[in-house]
Amino acid sequence: MPEIKIVTEVAGRVCALPVEVGGSVADGDEIAFVEAMKMEIPVPSPAAGTLTSLLVKLDDVVAEGQAIAILRR
Repeated sequence: MPEIKIVTEVAGRVCALPVEVGGSVADGDEIAFVEAMKMEIPVPSPAAGTLTSLLVKLDDVVAEGQAIAILRR
């Protein structure tokens, strides 16, 4: 089964992680929220599957294009 890296499109601070490792997600479900310029930007899943790992934790600072999670289809 292919693994997909989920990346953030903005730099900022991880302010929410609504999906736990092992959880199922649908295409477009929010995997995380990144606070940037006083806004919470959702990081959507690019496909349906199972979240196999989170590469960040709450309050981590992330860069634009950084992988934050791994999804298995």
